Amino acid sequence: MSPVNAVMRRELRSFFVTPMAYVFLVIFLVLAGILTFYTGDFYERGQADLQPFFVVHPWLYLILVPAITMRMWAEEAKGGTLELLLTLPVTLWQAMLGKFLAAWLFIGLALALTFPIWLTVNYLGAPDNGVILAGYLGSWLMAGSFVAIGACLSALTRSQVVAFVLTAVVCVLLILAGQPQVLDFFSGALPRKLINALAYLSMLRHFEAVARGVLDLRDLAYFALSIVGWLLAGVLLLELKRVR
Repeated sequence: MSPVNAVMRRELRSFFVTPMAYVFLVIFLVLAGILTFYTGDFYERGQADLQPFFVVHPWLYLILVPAITMRMWAEEAKGGTLELLLTLPVTLWQAMLGKFLAAWLFIGLALALTFPIWLTVNYLGAPDNGVILAGYLGSWLMAGSFVAIGACLSALTRSQVVAFVLTAVVCVLLILAGQPQVLDFFSGALPRKLINALAYLSMLRHFEAVARGVLDLRDLAYFALSIVGWLLAGVLLLELKRVR
């Protein structure tokens, strides 16, 4: 068994030996259903698609993903098991990747359990299932970026509460970065190139493009680079702790 696989299995097991995993799944499924069918005006729109379902995902992840990742490294540091983990025959990158994959797969499970919503829209109409699959892919990629951010910031502190707050703040900034109100606010003070760069950093912009069924390589590259970059930053933070 590879070190990454061993760490991943250990983390997945730790999710389900406590009520946290089940609470997360129930909250995610209930909120996704309520926000889609009631707040999202699913029936009033008269369209056979899942756009109201995917629109709420960034805001669900904004609370629920930090709740999962806040304990990823902060709990290891506070409980004294981080030092033990660093003495095992596993590199920091392998440990970080294993923890990340466990949390990302867990969120993938939560997404897969929303299949009754997909069945409902197919029963009520004839949706473009290719666009729906692209929406699920975009949602999972965005969740992966959120998890990578949480993994990095959890390595920064011993406090789970601080890790939760930092992750939520960074994620909301990345969501709001490309909003028209934000860009208009900075349009008079920053050059156009910086405004365009700020818009490109918006996670919501790239997610919405994928959720519409447009699989642009630039959007996929954004999520891939975001995940790798934040995980690498987390590994560097852990390396600094080990050196100290």
